[in-house]
Amino acid sequence: MNRLTHLQAGASDELELAAMRQVSAEPVGSQRELAARLGISVGKTNFLLQALLRKGLVKVENFRRSDHKIGYLYLLTPSGIAEKARLTRAFIARKEADYAHLHQQIAALKAELARGPASTGDSADAVPPHAP
Repeated sequence: MNRLTHLQAGASDELELAAMRQVSAEPVGSQRELAARLGISVGKTNFLLQALLRKGLVKVENFRRSDHKIGYLYLLTPSGIAEKARLTRAFIARKEADYAHLHQQIAALKAELARGPASTGDSADAVPPHAP
């Protein structure tokens, strides 16, 4: 899997995880509500929920709302609970790897700065003046 595909898969997993965390924390009664919680469009939320339903990770239950309309309640299935745990572990591992990589980059940059401007290729003449 190339890096872009890996990043896209990670982003998709993160969105699925975010949706499952929201459904798990407090069952969601509408796609609009979930979209607002996730900060994405209702259309994207619909696509996401359909994917989770097809995978058997989320189920929909009908209920009667106080305004006498039929509503829907999105809930995690047992498979959804297990997948949420798996995605959470994978998310943590990815973020820990990102953190370690950033830590190494920061340490290398600090070491360059400690060696002085000559080691970074900087010179006092190369620094542009501040704009007014």
